[in-house]
Amino acid sequence: MSARAAQKLANDEGLDLVKIAPQAVPPVCRIMDYGKYRYEQAKREKEARKNQKVVELKEVRMSLNIDTHDFETKLNNAIKFLKSGDKVKVSVRFRGREMQHTELGQDLLSRFIDGCSEYGASDKPAKMEGRSLAVVLTAKAAK
Repeated sequence: MSARAAQKLANDEGLDLVKIAPQAVPPVCRIMDYGKYRYEQAKREKEARKNQKVVELKEVRMSLNIDTHDFETKLNNAIKFLKSGDKVKVSVRFRGREMQHTELGQDLLSRFIDGCSEYGASDKPAKMEGRSLAVVLTAKAAK
């Protein structure tokens, strides 16, 4: 059908002639209410944005000589973050002569990861970032 005939047909029905595939030979068009189409498309996009979850990166900081109750409190906070679907960055800060004993920080982080193993796991090993040793835990998929 010629473009002029298609435009006349669309005008008779009070609708718009919309090119669906302009690069095709001949171009593919559809007769539709374009305003209504744009409105419904915007509504679908808004609904999709409303339903998506933004994953945040929460951080839990510890020092090398942390007490057991403080450790458990930080562990519970990390578990709460993982349950809500966020990523958790766990870091151990070294001050002064503690830099000579990074293996103690590794042990502390491995204990922390074991405590969170039911709710999340680390995909990379712990890494030194300046004066702190850090690892990122990601939440396991909910069953």
